[in-house]
Amino acid sequence: MFLPAIRSKEDIIRLVDELGFLPYFKGEIPGFSIEENCPCLWGTPEDPSSPWEWKGPIIRESDCAYGKFYRGKAMYVSRDWFLDFANYRRDGYDYDARVDDGKARGRDRRIMEILSERSPLRSKELKTLCCLSEDSRKSFDASITFLQMQGYLLISDFLYETDRLGRPYGWGLAQYATPEQHFGADFSEQVYAREPAESAERLRRHLQKSLPQATEAQIARLIG
Repeated sequence: MFLPAIRSKEDIIRLVDELGFLPYFKGEIPGFSIEENCPCLWGTPEDPSSPWEWKGPIIRESDCAYGKFYRGKAMYVSRDWFLDFANYRRDGYDYDARVDDGKARGRDRRIMEILSERSPLRSKELKTLCCLSEDSRKSFDASITFLQMQGYLLISDFLYETDRLGRPYGWGLAQYATPEQHFGADFSEQVYAREPAESAERLRRHLQKSLPQATEAQIARLIG
């Protein structure tokens, strides 16, 4: 299966709803990415027809999850499938339980502590609150990606800097939140409704049906 040409944010929203998952960049599953199916991918910040500028509106309009979920690269996941996805990636642990069991890294805990109190936050604001030196910024970026891969963090919007006249400019800056804060009480109440192994099996069956071109190993790596 190869995806139809993507020419608008509505096309992406429709595919995320249909497939449940949609990576941004080309990966190991043939044809399964926005990059491979969008002729206008590489636009400029000022070009409203560029998918780079659709990311914030897609998150807001579709209520999907977006973040570096697929081997450290960006992917959209529909809200319904993100419940099983996060449950499996978290191995059934909420973050407090992971801390209590000694399974949380110190540098990640500081980010989660800040976001639990002040979410959502733009990346630059979060870095400032973490009191990072220049030497520790790489560790911050690694932690942000790691927490997304674990299902504890997502990108809830993209916001722009403004000039003195209030006009936006440049690339949108990622705004981070926990899924619990982004989706609300329904997510918090449902995310651990199944055993992680059951969530993994549901994901596997769904992806085998949606991506017949993918091997079992490729699907396993997508699920994580």
